Order: sequence, then C-alpha cells, then structure tokens
Amino acid sequence: MNPRIRIKDIAERAGVSQGTVDRVLHKRGHVAAEVRAKVLEVVAELGYQPNIIASRLASSARPVRIAALVPDPAPDPFWRQPHEGIQRAAKAVEHYGVQVSTYYFDIFERNSFTENAKRVLDEHPDGVVVPALFLLEATRFLDACHRERIPYALFNTEIARKDESFVCYIGQDSYHSGVLAGKLLNFGIEKGDTVLVLHLEKEVFNALHLVSKEQGFRDFFASVPERNIQVLEQSFEDFDSPESMQAYTARLLAETPRLSGIFVTNSRAWRLAECLTKLRQPQHIKMVGFDLIEPNVQFLHNNVIDFLINQNPVRQGFLSIINLFKHLVLKKEVEKLQYLPLDIVMTENVQYYLKVTELAEEVV
Repeated sequence: MNPRIRIKDIAERAGVSQGTVDRVLHKRGHVAAEVRAKVLEVVAELGYQPNIIASRLASSARPVRIAALVPDPAPDPFWRQPHEGIQRAAKAVEHYGVQVSTYYFDIFERNSFTENAKRVLDEHPDGVVVPALFLLEATRFLDACHRERIPYALFNTEIARKDESFVCYIGQDSYHSGVLAGKLLNFGIEKGDTVLVLHLEKEVFNALHLVSKEQGFRDFFASVPERNIQVLEQSFEDFDSPESMQAYTARLLAETPRLSGIFVTNSRAWRLAECLTKLRQPQHIKMVGFDLIEPNVQFLHNNVIDFLINQNPVRQGFLSIINLFKHLVLKKEVEKLQYLPLDIVMTENVQYYLKVTELAEEVV
C-alpha cells in the first residue's frame, strides 16, 4: 500500500474524472461496468487505501449511529458477555465518529422486544445489531428495517434473510452444535440408553436456535440406529424457581430410569446440575451444556457437567458491531455468514478458554 497515492493519480492512470473515481470508491451513483472495472484495476495496481479517519474527521456529516437492540444483561449471566463485546467494539470505533446506542429488552417478554424495536425504528439509526431471539417479532422488525433501508447485523440466533439490508450473521451454527452435543454424549452412554434434549426456556416454539439445536441432536442419533438410543425432548419454563426445578428434576429421574445423558440447549445447564447435586444422584448422568458463565464452569470443575460448548458470546457481540462498522464506514464487503468455532470445553482446558475470553478484544 502506498499512502501517497491520491484520487487524482487514480483518475489520471484510468483516464477518467476524479468524480468517477470517487463514485466507484464510495459505491454511489451510476458508473459503467467497464469503467468501474478499469478504476478498480488501477486502485489495485497502485495499492490505494483511503484514509478513513481523515475522511471522517474532515466530513461535516453527522456521526454514524448504530443501535444495539439486545437483552438486558443484568438478570442473565450469559447476556453480560455479548453486551461486554458490544461495549468493547463501541469503544474501538468511537474515534471514527461512530456512536453505539443500546436498547434493552426483557429476554422473556415478546412485548418488551416489540416496544424497544419500535423505539429503534423511531430513531432511524444508520445500522442495527440484534439477536433474533423471538422469531416472529424479530422477523417483523427486520422486515421494517429493510423497508426503512436500515442495514442490520444478526448475532447469536440465525434466521434466513436474503434482503439487501442484511449485512451478516455472527455466531454458532445451531444445528451443528446439536449434532456435536449428540456426539459428545454418545461417548458416555450404553446401547439402548435414553438421552434427553432439555430446553430450559420459555416459548421454545419461538426460539429458532433452540429448535435447530434439537434437530441436530436428533439427527445425530438417527444416524447411529445400531445404538438404539431413545431420544426424549422436554421443555421446562419455571427454571427460575429452585423449588419447581428441584421437583421437576426428581420427577424426571423417577420417570426415566435409563436416562444416561442430558443435553441442555442453552446456558442454563447449571440449574439442572444444581438439582442433580442436591439429589445426590448415585449414577452419574452425562451432561452437555453451553457457555462459560461462572455457575456452569463451577459444575464443570465438580464433574457434574461433562462438556460445555463455548459459543464465544463476547466475540459475537464485538464482531457484530465491527462488521456493521466495516459495512457502513469502511464500505467493505462483509461475509454474510460468519460461523464461530464450536469449542469443546472440559475441566482440563477450561482455564485456557476463560483466558481467551478475557483477552477477546486483543485477539479480534
């Protein structure tokens, strides 16, 4: 890259006006395809790179405003992590004239999502970051973003979007995380045993990522029919009540004598682990859950949870802002689907992943 290359130099080499070069570089206005190709060829030859910081500082335009529509992080330890990533990214891009505003909704209330989505739309930001937790409500919101020509980035929960306003999705491949959970449990169970896919969530039907995880889990065991593993599915919505959770767990064990493996489809595996510990279950039941939140890590160390699948939530939040920044400010092409690694975390390597999470802003 040669920092001394100017738009004037590109225009002279390509035999076009400086205005044409500006339109090509900023992807605005109409430029004939052959002219565009010639300009881009010269840009590559000369190694031109625009000085974005100088351009932003010199511009009299208002700041670029990004709205992050996210769950309130206070009640749920999982959502503190993507929130942290978003805050780190906001700090990283603020000197480019980018402002990130956060709008919180209640993770258990669809109306809360809808009300705050309306607040976002009323502000008409330049871009939106959101996890599409409520499928129906999120779809309506994203449709409205598209109508208003507001680019958006999704994280944590993937839903199929093909409109021009969709910038990218960042997060896990939910289906394959379910397949992975099945493979992990398969190592520790016997032929003919029973496994459970457990949703500790409200309104699972409206949470596409959980449904996809369950399907991947089921499909894995369907692929090994010789194992004759019975797959059960249950949803329990009163997980916030220790008494209800304890009664549910006791009933589950009494009614399912051959239960040998449980896949908890979100970050709440610790709630089930806590109940199993209190019941002093004599036969260890293999358990797979998600995410390196403190209570999950504690039960991993205590060998009640066997595996945690790390979904990199800090990185999800960070990259959702950074990729929208690349699209809005740097005018760069952004990869539509950015699946993050599904890290298999055990007692033996958990400290490594905790350290990586702490340093996420330096790694990204």
